[in-house]
Amino acid sequence: MNRLLQRLEEGKLYYSISEVCRMTGLEAHVLRYWETEFAQMRPKKNRSGNRAYRTREIDYIRYIRHLLHEEKYTLQGAKKKLAEVSYEEVVGQTTLLRVAPIEPAAKAKPAADRSAGKVDATEGSAAPAAAAAAGGLTETQRKELADIREGLKDVLKNLGR
Repeated sequence: MNRLLQRLEEGKLYYSISEVCRMTGLEAHVLRYWETEFAQMRPKKNRSGNRAYRTREIDYIRYIRHLLHEEKYTLQGAKKKLAEVSYEEVVGQTTLLRVAPIEPAAKAKPAADRSAGKVDATEGSAAPAAAAAAGGLTETQRKELADIREGLKDVLKNLGR
């Protein structure tokens, strides 16, 4: 994982779908589906027909993931939101929100384990410490980021962009 982050920071031009999956915590079939839904996600294909993702597409993937998973947007809502923002805003949002690469989530436990009365320690727990440890944001942090976002929009307006 650290090696992938280093390569991203070093300015590697293209990433395979498996590398993008590891960086974003998404599965390949999800990325392929999002390509059909979001116009911003159109990775080029190399000579052998494999997808070659650029940093730009990875930024969009992280932002879409944030909209769908953390902000709870619908697909239609996320499409509309992406149509309203520029790429620079997407990069700014993902930087502010620290939408960092994460490891894919572990597979769900079999139903037999759950029916035996075992309860996951994370189920039903909304503690801020747990949210922070999981990479989530508390409600206060979300409000602060929303205020920062509005301030940045005002700055862009004043700059004439």
